Amino acid sequence: MSEIKTEELACIYSGLLLQDDGIEITADKIKTLLEAANITVASHWPGLYARSLAKVNIPELLLNAGSSGAAGAAPVAAATNAAAAPAAAAKKETKKEEVKKEESDDDMGMGLFD
Repeated sequence: MSEIKTEELACIYSGLLLQDDGIEITADKIKTLLEAANITVASHWPGLYARSLAKVNIPELLLNAGSSGAAGAAPVAAATNAAAAPAAAAKKETKKEEVKKEESDDDMGMGLFD
């Protein structure tokens, strides 16, 4: 793994540790964790990740990590009654398209276990 990716991951993991313990994510606290772990990173990474992670609801992000964009839009649409019906219709259309794509692969004999 490249050095930059290692530095980025170290900052991300530090932010996750702080969030998990209910501690505010700041550049100084990320630096402290990295120093305790004997990890050296470029000086700009802790501040960059502290600002980025402070803007995000991390628990919600982790819980919705595997969901698609349509599923992420559904709660927003459900919040307003006027947008609920079009969002549901779009969701159904997306599912229909996925089913059609899978069926077309089967017709061509290109299944995974053929």
